[in-house]
Amino acid sequence: MPVTPDPEDLKLVTLARSARARSGAPEGAAVRDDIGRTYAASTVDLPSLRLTAVQAAVAAALSSGSDRLEAVAVVGETGALADADTAVLADLAVSTVLLADPDGTVRD
Repeated sequence: MPVTPDPEDLKLVTLARSARARSGAPEGAAVRDDIGRTYAASTVDLPSLRLTAVQAAVAAALSSGSDRLEAVAVVGETGALADADTAVLADLAVSTVLLADPDGTVRD
C-alpha cells in the first residue's frame, strides 16, 4: 500500500531513482546523515566487487566523514531489503527506511 512520506524523505526517493536510472542497476539507494547531507548509489556488480545499493550509499557516506545516518530510501523491484542491508542499517541505527517502486511510489 502506498504511503506519503515527509518531503525530505521524498528527496531521498528521487535521488535513489536517479542513481538507479543513471546506471541501469536493479536498485538505487540514497541516505541522509544527521546534518542533512545526502549520498546516492546504485548496485555494484563486478566480478571482484559486489555491493547492494544500500551498502554502496552507506560506504559513500561513511567514507565522506558521516558517522550517523538517519534515513535511507531504496528503489527497486524487490520490495524488501536484503539481509545484508538490514544488518548495515542496524549497525548505524537508521530510524527511517523507505522502500519504493521504480516509479517512486513508496510502499508500506
